[in-house]
This record gives sequence, structure tokens and C-alpha cells, in this order.
Amino acid sequence: MYQKILIPLDGSELAECSLEHAEAIAKGCNVADVILLRVVEPFSLQTMSALGEVDDDTIRRVRQQHHEDANNYLATTQKSLKIQGLSAQTVKVEGRPADEILTYSEKNKVDLVIMSTHGRSGLSHFFFGSVAEKVSRHSRVPVLLLTPQGCRKVTP
Repeated sequence: MYQKILIPLDGSELAECSLEHAEAIAKGCNVADVILLRVVEPFSLQTMSALGEVDDDTIRRVRQQHHEDANNYLATTQKSLKIQGLSAQTVKVEGRPADEILTYSEKNKVDLVIMSTHGRSGLSHFFFGSVAEKVSRHSRVPVLLLTPQGCRKVTP
């Protein structure tokens, strides 16, 4: 049924909660391709100006460090999955997370996107939005959204 599964990860423990489910589905369905996707958000002089005076060289160094961190994170996660008996490839892109996830899944003929929600609600959700919500609303392929245990706040 599924031959290519995309697992977007943002580096958080909450995002990694999707890995256990993805592993079960991939093994149970004999999935040929499992892709770990990390989207690095772009940095600009405007974004960095909140830290004080910043020059182009500082932006370049910070951007390079974020890309290196993303590569290391993906390699570590890939190695962890391999220990569990699951082979996965890694992809790192730069851009807005929801847009990049949607673009990648469409261009690469992904059959299923598996991702965790972060459990935001109320004002936090309003201001920050939800990558998972945007992906699920606009995806042309099935999206499995997982709410990690204990992350969703219940309001009376």
C-alpha cells in the first residue's frame, strides 16, 4: 500500500514521537523508501537584528551552524533507525516548514506523511500556527498526525 513514507522532523522530542509509528508502518507494509526530512528555516539580517548589531558574516556563520546541526541530527536519527532495523534516507532543505513538506511530498511522489503535532492551543496556536495543521489541510497525500502522549493541554 505505502512505498514511500515521509517523516518531517524539527529536532524536537515531540516530533520524534512519530518515529515509533513510522517504524511499525514501514516494517508492517514493507515500505521501500523512508525519508527523514529536516527543514531549516532561513536566516536574514532582519531576523538576526533582534540580537543586536549583526553583519553578513555573522549571519553566514549562524546559517552554516544550523545546517551542520540539521545534518548531524539527521545522521544520528538515521543511525538510530538503522539499529532498529529500518533503513532511511535523509533530506535537508531550507525554507518554510509546511511549504517545504508539501512541496517535497508532491514532487517526490510520497505515499504517506507521518508527523507529530506539538499540542499547541489557544493563543499560542494562533500566533505560531501549526505546521502539522497546514500540511494536513493542503496535502494531496494521506497525512498521519500523532499527538504525543501528555503534550496536549486540556482546557476546561
